[in-house]
Amino acid sequence: MSELWRGAAPLLLASKSQTRRGLLAAAGIPFEIRDSAIDERGVEAPLLAEGAGAEEIARRLARAKALAVGAPNPGRLVLGADQTLGLEDRVFAKPRDRAGAAAQLEALSGRTHELYSAICVVRGNRILFEAAPAARLTMRRLSREFIETYVGLAGDSVLASVGAYQLEGLGIHLFEKIEGDHATVLGLPLLPLLAYLRAEGSLFG
Repeated sequence: MSELWRGAAPLLLASKSQTRRGLLAAAGIPFEIRDSAIDERGVEAPLLAEGAGAEEIARRLARAKALAVGAPNPGRLVLGADQTLGLEDRVFAKPRDRAGAAAQLEALSGRTHELYSAICVVRGNRILFEAAPAARLTMRRLSREFIETYVGLAGDSVLASVGAYQLEGLGIHLFEKIEGDHATVLGLPLLPLLAYLRAEGSLFG
């Protein structure tokens, strides 16, 4: 394991996201994947009905993922994460198909939205740490022809992320201004996570 890591076992990551895996690996954090297998839309639905905003939904989803993996692995440190997009009072989830991706891009075109990247660290059924920093992104005004071209070129990757874009790929072409930490935009706010792990004693520093 990494010389920076002081934990008795690797971190358990309750996420299938390749981007989150890459961020942890680049930061030298040893981890193992455990799919939470929760019904994300099932968690979201009652929250949306109650009028919950993007930040609260991201927090609740990250918590649900972490606890789902923490319960059967009571001795392990588990990280859950989720990202939700808010545009004024509207909350966006991952698009279901390419038509839905194009519709999201049309709605976001020429406007500024917030990305909330929530994390939750648990051990067993106990929540140890939570955070949900936000980034603000302003999208260029996009023509329908450009959106169609982008969706065609990006392919099914538009279905992998809320807002139908990935900044580490072709999604960077959509924006004119980005405010916020890069890792937060990518879906895993590393700075607050690393600060917690150092304070908790799992990370040297």
